[in-house]
Amino acid sequence: MTNDQQSNDTVDATDNAEKEQRMYRDIYDAIMDHRLPARTKLTEQSLSQIYAMARHGVRKVLNQLAADGLVDLEPNRGAFIASPGEKEAQDMFELRQNLEQLALEKVVNHADAHGLAGLRAMVERERDAYLQGDRSQWIRLSADFHIELARLSGNELLVDMLRRLVSRTTLMISSNDVVGTRPCSFDEHFKVLEALERRDKKVALHEMAQHLHQCACRTPKNVGKGFDLMAVLGQKRR
Repeated sequence: MTNDQQSNDTVDATDNAEKEQRMYRDIYDAIMDHRLPARTKLTEQSLSQIYAMARHGVRKVLNQLAADGLVDLEPNRGAFIASPGEKEAQDMFELRQNLEQLALEKVVNHADAHGLAGLRAMVERERDAYLQGDRSQWIRLSADFHIELARLSGNELLVDMLRRLVSRTTLMISSNDVVGTRPCSFDEHFKVLEALERRDKKVALHEMAQHLHQCACRTPKNVGKGFDLMAVLGQKRR
């Protein structure tokens, strides 16, 4: 292989990676903004045309979205925006209560000042995004708070387990259109963080339990109708 061929392969790989990242981000934001509601079908052909990507690249992104709990892959039917039922939502929040309390106990004992400062900066960005009306960024940071908190525990398996639960429950909460309703309140995040900074495990556990209870209460009982992919995602490509 010549140097020119190697250079071209590197450029192609970088271009493909950027397209995959853009596709993931666009679909994530469209889901959380409920522009692509539950049960919307994500067809490989449409996505391939929208992003000028080969189908194997589209499948890679869909598999990542499925791993993160945002998409359900159904045999012989395809990929659909996830639509957890009421029972599954109850089960997920019950599991989140247990896992996030475990993460908090570890963080209280092991997190250093630098790690907690990074978490505070994240919550401040979350608050700023909300105040500026940047819904996509605000929702992303709301979810990332819980993932980063778990990461501070030092248990990567715990992080992986929570990532899917957090994404899937955030998807449900963000579909609530009630005015003034927040998918995940930065005020509540600050309360958890302040308790952690004081190394007050009892208060931190209490605030997190209350926070997750409020999140569960924000979960709507109905879902929207499917939208056309090109109308939602293709507009950014024009």
